[in-house]
Amino acid sequence: MNTLISAIIVNYNAGNLLRECVASLLACPLDMEIIVVDNASADGSLEALNDLPEINIIRNSKNLGFSAACNIGIKASGGRYKLFLNPDCSFVPGSISRLLNCLQSNEQAGMVGGVLVNPDGSEQAGARRSVPTPWRSFVRAFGLTRFRNRWPRLFNDFYLHQQPMPDQPIEVEAISGACMLVKNEAIDDVGLWDEGYFLHCEDLDWCMRFRQKSWKILFDPSVKIVHALGVCGEGRPVFVEWHKHKGMMRFYRKFFRHQYPLPLMMLVFIGVWLRFALVFGCLIGKRIVNRLGLRNG
Repeated sequence: MNTLISAIIVNYNAGNLLRECVASLLACPLDMEIIVVDNASADGSLEALNDLPEINIIRNSKNLGFSAACNIGIKASGGRYKLFLNPDCSFVPGSISRLLNCLQSNEQAGMVGGVLVNPDGSEQAGARRSVPTPWRSFVRAFGLTRFRNRWPRLFNDFYLHQQPMPDQPIEVEAISGACMLVKNEAIDDVGLWDEGYFLHCEDLDWCMRFRQKSWKILFDPSVKIVHALGVCGEGRPVFVEWHKHKGMMRFYRKFFRHQYPLPLMMLVFIGVWLRFALVFGCLIGKRIVNRLGLRNG
């Protein structure tokens, strides 16, 4: 294990964004190996890497999901630190060094993430957040966050991006799996990603397990990662939403079913699937409107 950092990118039809992601890693002066775990892409994104040097590409015969692909990357890697990345992320020079310095400066820290920003520079939700407990999810679903100024402990949102940006790294309950720099010893202690998740909520699961093992999760506001959110799944929105809600169900059952009364958990489960039904209906309705518009055009 001589490499400093193993960058593990899980790719699925990311197009030109994959090459941009890899190029931003190649510009980093740190000792790094780059591993692309491809979940049976069919868009030519891998072919765009043919002229780039020393990229380890692992081609899965089918789409195994994000967690399983991350675990494949871990087992194929030799770095002392693991950098998990979505292919729609790219770094500005110096970002990875700052993440590494942040992680190395805190012995109890197991992982660190930075600010996920849109191409226009605005901050995205999810890079710094609290755990979406059933109560917090209820508060967000019914718009009760409007009372957070009066009763902040009771009605706070689990997304923290609307709070003032800290001026130094802080500990948070969760960061996004779109960009995580993780210590090897923490992975050895906590275990691999839970492959029971196919897409979404697997990062929350890992953050929960890190905290259960007393590893701190850090958010470094000095590091900005450009994230083209949702590009990889934009062609299959129903598929993405199905797995997102299925992941939410697994997350709630795994961590909260023994902490909350059964009636409340049943309401949470019903709420999750009602939300999926609403989203599904909106997506189908939008598709019908678009088709009618094309015909009329």
